[in-house]
Amino acid sequence: MARILLGVSGGIAAYKALEFVRLATAAGHALRVVQTPASRRFVGEASFAALTGAPVLVSEFERDPARGAFPGQEQPPREPLSHLQLVANAEVYLIAPASANTIAKLAAGMADNLLTSCALAATCPLVLAPAMNNHMYEHPATAANLQTLRDRGVHIVDPGVGRLASEGERGIGRLAEPEQLLAACRELLGEGEPGASPSPSRQRGWRGLRVLVTAGGTREPIDSVRFLGNSSSGRMGLALAHAARARGAEVTLVAANVALEAPDGVACREVVTAAELKSACEEEFPRCEVLLMAAAVADFTPAAPQPGKIKKADRALLELVLEPTADVLAGLAERRRDGQTLVGFAAEHGEGGIESARSKLAAKNLDAVVVNDISRDDIGFDVDANEVTILGARGDRSEVERWDVPRATKAEVADAILDVVGSLRGSG
Repeated sequence: MARILLGVSGGIAAYKALEFVRLATAAGHALRVVQTPASRRFVGEASFAALTGAPVLVSEFERDPARGAFPGQEQPPREPLSHLQLVANAEVYLIAPASANTIAKLAAGMADNLLTSCALAATCPLVLAPAMNNHMYEHPATAANLQTLRDRGVHIVDPGVGRLASEGERGIGRLAEPEQLLAACRELLGEGEPGASPSPSRQRGWRGLRVLVTAGGTREPIDSVRFLGNSSSGRMGLALAHAARARGAEVTLVAANVALEAPDGVACREVVTAAELKSACEEEFPRCEVLLMAAAVADFTPAAPQPGKIKKADRALLELVLEPTADVLAGLAERRRDGQTLVGFAAEHGEGGIESARSKLAAKNLDAVVVNDISRDDIGFDVDANEVTILGARGDRSEVERWDVPRATKAEVADAILDVVGSLRGSG
């Protein structure tokens, strides 16, 4: 059982903090809760007190009946300063939701309420889960504040994408799901499944690294019910997202028509078409340090998709005119900045795949290309195993190295790919 201090700042997403408390206490953890005054407008102290079995504090000047102790702990003989004793007893401090205002205060080192005072006094891991309107989250000030906190070693659980509180609003800014929050705390507490945690050598260079992964296959509409698609299930991309998250990276997944669940602790954006995937990647790419482009993106799309269903009587002389889609990876590579590592994936059929991938490596200005042979039915699309060849470029990209990864589970192949990426980045 671990001791988790939960800080709740003002925002409609505060209701999710109640579900986090329920999950965490059901898992055997002891919780204390501190709230900002604004958060009480959304969820009252009584709700948190009922779920934790411990008093909830709002002000550093109020008396703590538990004297800073967590449920199951013996109370000290004298009354300590609440903001010092709470974090001294805590093994991890999670602030969820973390509003834009609270994030700004923490980045500036302010301590004007109990929640921020606890953050400054904390020696345990500090975790922030931002939640706010998408315009506030994407504002340069918020981005800069979050980067400042990351640079100080604060762990950020990225928000999700979807409906927001205001009617008609949709975008990034949704508080991560309670299960993701608990997974982030458990990882910092070292409570992963036995054998699931990567070795220290594999973790080196990945903790806090921002990784963008694409997975699945795009679908290009012909009419309202039919589409052009491919056989990618997204398994390889999900394995990469899980492996990167397990190494301590902050992972965002852009999932194109993936029926499988995203790994715990991974922020997921769902897309359908190549154009939607391009838009999502262009939004996320400036914030990432590593791009793993595992999605199978359509090369062509119908030039004139029909708004309704094409009737059977109209299909006798049906002609489908296709136009090329944008090369998403090449476009991102043109915008790359120093310090970013770009990895492409090439599904090749039979002989000649390696040379084709070598050409892509140079033409698209990539750091690595992962090649798998889809002519085989025991690896590749929609199966649990894979066998790949990785081509990696160093320095001025004139030197190309080759790594052959024999047939293995996609989880094992994902680890091998990340090992190569770490080596190319100088941390392997």
